[in-house]
Amino acid sequence: MLYKILIIYLLIINIIGFVLMGIDKQRAIRGAWRISEASLFLTAFLGGALGCTLGMHQFRHKTKHWYFRFGLPAITLVQILLLFLFFKQ
Repeated sequence: MLYKILIIYLLIINIIGFVLMGIDKQRAIRGAWRISEASLFLTAFLGGALGCTLGMHQFRHKTKHWYFRFGLPAITLVQILLLFLFFKQ
């Protein structure tokens, strides 16, 4: 049961991360109010790093910032490793 809840949570948070990147890109184009970088990283740290990374590349957003370009994939790798260790037990 815990595994199912974790998988559902990770799916939802990664979809949220992907969508937030797309929304922030559209707001940047329009010059509208933006989603803070702290919020984007918080979403990544809460399990949405893969979604944020995929969104960053899909929407070509935040790719010039080194801390996004290298930070999000690094967080993704750590989360994948933790998931592997969690499901291995």
